[in-house]
Amino acid sequence: MARPTPQAFDKKKIVAENRRARFEYFVEDVYEAGIALTGTEVKSLRFGEGSIAESYAEVKNGEVWLVNSNVPEFSHGNRYNHEPKRPRKLLLKEREIAKFHGAVERKGMTLVPLSIYFNGRGRAKVELALAKGKNAADKRATIKNRDWQRDKARIMREHG
Repeated sequence: MARPTPQAFDKKKIVAENRRARFEYFVEDVYEAGIALTGTEVKSLRFGEGSIAESYAEVKNGEVWLVNSNVPEFSHGNRYNHEPKRPRKLLLKEREIAKFHGAVERKGMTLVPLSIYFNGRGRAKVELALAKGKNAADKRATIKNRDWQRDKARIMREHG
């Protein structure tokens, strides 16, 4: 019997997207993780501010942390405003954390955040990928394939 395809995550409002990640890495598995935020961080994300372009995730002491993600200070925040580039804890099940730890340690894989979004219930979530880095030849092949797909679509439209 065929394995059922996993359902896509319920993304209502995408706040930040790491578009370069799919070019830089071979994405193998994609997981949805909650993220522990303070009040001003949530408000800043709801305004559509935030960046995960240079960020990554790491496993430390049985916990997964999102490192180097930028959530700018909330403009109307008070003295309890948050630090923009602080490490943020990701909320995952122990089995998923163990799987990440094993893949990073043994297989040399990387945990890359693909996007931060709010789901249908209004909770902030991170789409986290277990990925393997591409070398220069793989990146060139990706560019070549993307260009060919674009040219093929253009030719089909013209001669349709």
